[in-house]
Amino acid sequence: MTWETIAAQKRKALIASIPTEWVIPSNFLPPESQLDVTGFPKQSGWFTDHELAIISTPAPELLVNIATGSWTSEEVTRAFCKAAAAAHQLTNCLSEILFEKAIARARELDKYLQTTGKTKGPFHGLPISIKDNFNIIGHDSTVGFTSLVNDPATYNSTLIDLLLAAGAVLYVKTNVPTAMMIAESVNNVFGRTVNPRNRNLTSGGSSGGESALIAFGGSRLGVGTDIGGSLRIPAACTGIFTIRPSSGRFPNFQTRSGLAGQEAVNSVNGPMASTLAEIMLWAKTVVDHQPWIHDPKCLPIPWRTVAPKRNLKIAVLWQDDEVTPTPPVARALEETVTKLRRAGHEIVNWASTGHKNLLSILSRMFVADGGKSVTKLLEQTGEPFRPEMKAYAEASELGVHEMWQLQLERNTTCKAYLDRWNKTGIDAILCPTTPYSGVENGKFAYIGYTGVFNVLDYPAVSFPCGVYADKVIDAAYADNEPLSEVDTQIRKDYDADVVHGMPVNLQLVGRRLEDESALMMTEVVLQALS
Repeated sequence: MTWETIAAQKRKALIASIPTEWVIPSNFLPPESQLDVTGFPKQSGWFTDHELAIISTPAPELLVNIATGSWTSEEVTRAFCKAAAAAHQLTNCLSEILFEKAIARARELDKYLQTTGKTKGPFHGLPISIKDNFNIIGHDSTVGFTSLVNDPATYNSTLIDLLLAAGAVLYVKTNVPTAMMIAESVNNVFGRTVNPRNRNLTSGGSSGGESALIAFGGSRLGVGTDIGGSLRIPAACTGIFTIRPSSGRFPNFQTRSGLAGQEAVNSVNGPMASTLAEIMLWAKTVVDHQPWIHDPKCLPIPWRTVAPKRNLKIAVLWQDDEVTPTPPVARALEETVTKLRRAGHEIVNWASTGHKNLLSILSRMFVADGGKSVTKLLEQTGEPFRPEMKAYAEASELGVHEMWQLQLERNTTCKAYLDRWNKTGIDAILCPTTPYSGVENGKFAYIGYTGVFNVLDYPAVSFPCGVYADKVIDAAYADNEPLSEVDTQIRKDYDADVVHGMPVNLQLVGRRLEDESALMMTEVVLQALS
């Protein structure tokens, strides 16, 4: 079969796996011209009040309701399956549907609770959504390649086994870009995932299926991955929470990658959710299961309780000398800093020293194999390179010696950055997650604000700061000069009318392996903002 036929059949099978009862009736469907569909569950009349109550309840409360018998796991699972089905029909966010297996597992968990009076684990009965690259036995992990369609996994990723042991219910896998190496979730198999807050805008990548699903209300807690911003960018595009953890804190073993074996900069996985409390629940629960026993690259560091720090010293990176944040993001950063100062926190300016080199290192590492990993997966079906993958199509392979020199350059740059951090005595860095409050599909152009921290391996939380883009206040820049060619393009693409009403996320960065502190400091920042 041609790659086009393979993709078409996969998409058809995915839609066909949605039960008839969860196919949105034509009289309930919003028109294609309706850009914001996040209100669909409440406004359509297609969901019952009970279903709406379930999908709007944060994960910690859901767990209590299930454990006490107020709600069964089956009814909770059914509500989220229905919401996920609706989300897919309106945003194209899913890659695999596991509804039948999920409901059967929920019934088993309900029976276990009724029989024993005990829960099976800390996630007992909770539906959790999973990014496409996590292997689940019997299901594809295509990561956007037609050559990996109809190639079901024969083993679970380590994290999947951990979640199942903790009592979770896995019900969907979510869409990603080709090889998970594009900042928007678009591929030749499933097509493009759009943003439920504005379907003309991207939901980000590579965990953009997750971000769209969560922002719509089809999941309370999902799992994504991050190698250059793939958790934080989608969270920023849709106004939800995530943490890019330090490498080794959460298990990432036996997941599928478009760049398998590339370890010069490590991919990490982390939670995505609508609240910080849900992020913290996931982090503690996963680490409490001692993943280092099963994942040889996980570090044996228990989850630590960190007392809130009343007065933080926060360094602010206003811009990175490569791309100026668009007006809504610049305003959000200014307003956030004002509130932090008012709350008694010390603010210092942070220069972008080393950032340009860190981004150069990252880009060279991504294509060090000369694009061979991606090419081999494409060639099997004759699938072409997508235009977003131009750098991989044109790359030249580095030799072993050249790669070693690149890693030495990385280490030297990381040491200099750490020395500067120590000398300044800061607790955290506050900066944009992306230059955008939102960006039209196909126009995401810069991962610089996230990618540097992948090379440094610092934990970074992307969080909505409570500021929304405003077409009156956030007019395009008229005077200051662009910083670079890409900055010029981003300014040209910026349209205040298009992004009006979109939430702005900022990023709080902590010290390596001090993920607990990064989350604690984010909580302190949110208190100052409220």
